Amino acid sequence: MSDQPYFIGYAGIPSGLRLFLLFVAAAIIGLFAGVSLVSGSAQDDPGDASFRFDLGRQTVTGVLEVTPYPILHVTEGSEHIEAGTTIMLSGQGKNGVLERGANLAGQVVVASGVMLTRGELQMLQLRGGRNGLAAADEAVPVVMPEGQSLGRWRLAGEICDGKCAAGAMRPGTGLRHRACAEVCLVGGIPPVFISAAPVEGEEFLLITGPGGSELPNEAYDHIATFVSVEGEITRRGDLMVFEIDPATLERVQ
Repeated sequence: MSDQPYFIGYAGIPSGLRLFLLFVAAAIIGLFAGVSLVSGSAQDDPGDASFRFDLGRQTVTGVLEVTPYPILHVTEGSEHIEAGTTIMLSGQGKNGVLERGANLAGQVVVASGVMLTRGELQMLQLRGGRNGLAAADEAVPVVMPEGQSLGRWRLAGEICDGKCAAGAMRPGTGLRHRACAEVCLVGGIPPVFISAAPVEGEEFLLITGPGGSELPNEAYDHIATFVSVEGEITRRGDLMVFEIDPATLERVQ
């Protein structure tokens, strides 16, 4: 008979093996912790992007524009959304609000919901039904900001959905988020272009097809990848709108 400790599954752990097993268990835990740390540190920092539940519900009044994606030109702001702001709108989950807003296009409306923010990128996730979006009770003059053309640009950056990029998901950009972004965009969430270089100080642009149409099908092949593309940039209120030419889309990496 050997004096070496021997492990048998139905028996207790021999005293001579306990220290060894404890060392192996600690080494495995340490290995997984190290891999997690290295993997996490290699990811892009999502910054302070988040739902701003801490700010409470925001209710604002403004002129609703729905072509091709719903945006609100705020005329009467709230504590955290200033008058003069142009903010993108979304529904709950992976849903846009185009159907809800279609009959209110060009009208003064009251919008209520929770903000999402990432730097200068802002979005308002509306409450359900008329509690989230309804015509203003009082007749208010409609003042739709005129678009200011900034000419044709070639930009490099990423196409993604504005809601997750603004903080609904972390990370809300990059290939790890591609499938989620595609579902959000199909659901009507406004798409954004995150530019590698600012355009007049702005790096987040609402992206559309030529002539202000919906995001073209060709762009879906390039969601969440780094691309370069040409198009016309227009300032609507304080929001940049990038009308891309899909024929110029090129994957950079």
